[in-house]
Amino acid sequence: MVSLDQPLLIVTDLDGSLLDHHDYRWDAASEWLARLKQNQIPLVICSSKTAAEIIPLQKKLGIAGSPFIAENGARIVLEAEERRSEGQGHAYLALCQQLKGLQADFRFTGFHDFSDVEVSRFTGLTLAEASQSRQRDASEVVLWRDDAARLDEFRAALHQHGLALTQGGRFWHVMPEGCGKGHALQTLQQHLARREGITRTTIGLGDGPNDVPMLECVDYAVVIKGFSKTPVILTRDDEENVYHTAHVGPEGWREGLDYFLAQPD
Repeated sequence: MVSLDQPLLIVTDLDGSLLDHHDYRWDAASEWLARLKQNQIPLVICSSKTAAEIIPLQKKLGIAGSPFIAENGARIVLEAEERRSEGQGHAYLALCQQLKGLQADFRFTGFHDFSDVEVSRFTGLTLAEASQSRQRDASEVVLWRDDAARLDEFRAALHQHGLALTQGGRFWHVMPEGCGKGHALQTLQQHLARREGITRTTIGLGDGPNDVPMLECVDYAVVIKGFSKTPVILTRDDEENVYHTAHVGPEGWREGLDYFLAQPD
């Protein structure tokens, strides 16, 4: 059993994990969030969301200034920062130009092609949140409108441009090859170990295929029951350190921490 007294690091996905898939609330997780803060256990967000989305959310969660991973690992923020400016990063705009060239051969639409109003309409985000979701730095969200059988062909075409495709809870995400939640987490862990002089035991929580690289490299993995048609399959050989929840969203998040961290009476 993992103890709250040992040096821990909680790494969490957001949508469909800490946040409800439909209304983005985290009420069911509130008690655990308070306990983690009381025990000075860091909570690292590892999400497909942008830095512009994560920074204000960190403030609401009471973890402002903590390191985090954005855009499925394409962006790592190690120190506290404010969003530099509204708009989109140069690397992102270059990526969108590459994708635009592929739209002649494949039917898909990226967030760059939508307005804030349109993104708000199909995600359920507020206009302000939709705007933040479009302030991207290094990856693109893609709505696939082509035949599912052509996805492998699309992956091959992306590879020619040094890009990779990963599936999130709702959408597909395109990012530079070599990125990913697992690689980003390892970089962040190395940074924390150098800064703190200790190696923390990690518990990761996620619900989608894009969480697999992160869930593969944490010490204890919580696979939250999700909505994706693609199952979350881990190749770990330590099954006793992997827990699959019966509940979805924040209820599943709470269930996972209860399983690994609940203290005996």
